[in-house]
Amino acid sequence: MSDTKAPTRSAPPRLKTRYDSEIRPALGKKFGCTNSMSQPRIDKVVLNVNMGRHLDGTKIPANVKDTVIDTLTTISGQKPVVIKAKRSVSNFKVREGYETACRVTLRRERMWDFLDRLINLYTPRIKDFRGLKDSSFDPDGNYSMGLNEQAVFPEIDMGKANFIHGMNINVVFRNSDAEKSRFALAELGMPFRKPEER
Repeated sequence: MSDTKAPTRSAPPRLKTRYDSEIRPALGKKFGCTNSMSQPRIDKVVLNVNMGRHLDGTKIPANVKDTVIDTLTTISGQKPVVIKAKRSVSNFKVREGYETACRVTLRRERMWDFLDRLINLYTPRIKDFRGLKDSSFDPDGNYSMGLNEQAVFPEIDMGKANFIHGMNINVVFRNSDAEKSRFALAELGMPFRKPEER
């Protein structure tokens, strides 16, 4: 399991430096938000793995839970929290209090480091990758994407994985909307599909 202590660094993450020096001024020029306090900014990145379908009676099997926690810890550098169901859902055989998911919230340097790896390393490793959908924004400008398997992360040794699982990745913005967030992520290098490939 990875060390969860924050790495010591002498310089800010390169993606953050680029965002502050190039992309924020471009956002101000394009959308007229010249006040730095009103400009869109990336607030956090949330990684979420749903384990509810693996429920065996009242508990998640240990090998499933351990694999998910291991994956999230390795790729994020911090230990995930286990989420319990807030209400019972009989159709999914879930009762209130059952552990159903694991989540990691990344902020500041870890967030920027993860985004850098997501854009430049992880997404190109997706099988049959033709670009990400640029329509998965909510009205507040938050972007969501899903991965089908943890094999896209080179840090994960699939030979030791007990099972294959995917995850949801949410990039949460502040002071934004879908158009501004799409512009910001595209300028950062997020590999969206080209218009002719949609």
